[in-house]
Amino acid sequence: MAIEITKATLTELEELRKLSIKTFKDTYGHQNTTQDMALYLEENFSLSALRDQLLNPDSEFFFARNNQLIAGYIKVNYGNAQTELQNKTGLELERIYVIKEAQGSGLGRLLLQKAIHRAKEVGLEHVWLGVWEKNLKAVRFYETNGFRQFDTHTFTLGKDEQSDLLMRIDL
Repeated sequence: MAIEITKATLTELEELRKLSIKTFKDTYGHQNTTQDMALYLEENFSLSALRDQLLNPDSEFFFARNNQLIAGYIKVNYGNAQTELQNKTGLELERIYVIKEAQGSGLGRLLLQKAIHRAKEVGLEHVWLGVWEKNLKAVRFYETNGFRQFDTHTFTLGKDEQSDLLMRIDL
């Protein structure tokens, strides 16, 4: 598998939107109501929302391509773009999404390594993220890769308040 990881650009906005919706629905659709999913997807993955995120100088998106097919991506946040902690010593890995067909292939690990490498490149001390407590596969993935839980927070999907585990790895 020849994976190429590149920074996403505004010209790839539609691809980003399609991939975001597909991966989010595939992962969480069966555990949430149709109404909550629709509301969340519109608020977070509309073209205008994603355009604003791409234009934020404190956020970056990186696509993982396998033979030109976009198979996953990460979104990382620095400083004030972080969704919660907003400290200057950490990088938030807000999203790590991999298409169902590529899960288990090592692509998620490559994307996670990209986030860690990016944090080191800019001189940060840790990477942190939030993961839904019911997404046990993802929790195990992060633990296997050195992340440890340090707190919890509320994540609102549509109108449903859910609990996320906050996890981090020190660099």
